[in-house]
Amino acid sequence: MAASIPEEVRRIFTQAPFITNLGLELSALGQGECTTILPLRPRHLQQDGYVHAGVHAAMADHTAGGAAATLIKKGQIVLTMEFKINLLRAAKGERLICRAKVLKPGSRFIVVESEVFCEQAGEEQLVSKATATIAVVAAKPVDRHQKEGDDT
Repeated sequence: MAASIPEEVRRIFTQAPFITNLGLELSALGQGECTTILPLRPRHLQQDGYVHAGVHAAMADHTAGGAAATLIKKGQIVLTMEFKINLLRAAKGERLICRAKVLKPGSRFIVVESEVFCEQAGEEQLVSKATATIAVVAAKPVDRHQKEGDDT
């Protein structure tokens, strides 16, 4: 799969410090589709031992961005404008799997649906579902002189 990953999708999954720290891994990619996996660790859990809602949200959002990025042109990037997530049931298991699919492609906005499944003993159960509106914008040149940690 490595050779067939579009440049922007590769950048999304290798250059986002939060996502790499979270442990999110790109699993599969297609035109308007993206699948990720997250092996669950104690750091992903909330106080009662279930996967934290923020983990569901980050995974659904980032995987949606990956699906949208398969449809953009060189020199463009994707940014989430809005998303809504429904947490359908508490998640406890070995890993999360997220499958995102573009519902409505567009030149300025792309609507994507993400489904997050929790896998336990080889069985998958749908645990959350999100819909995201992704903006397609021109990439801005990176200022190589900007200090690390300076968001201005």
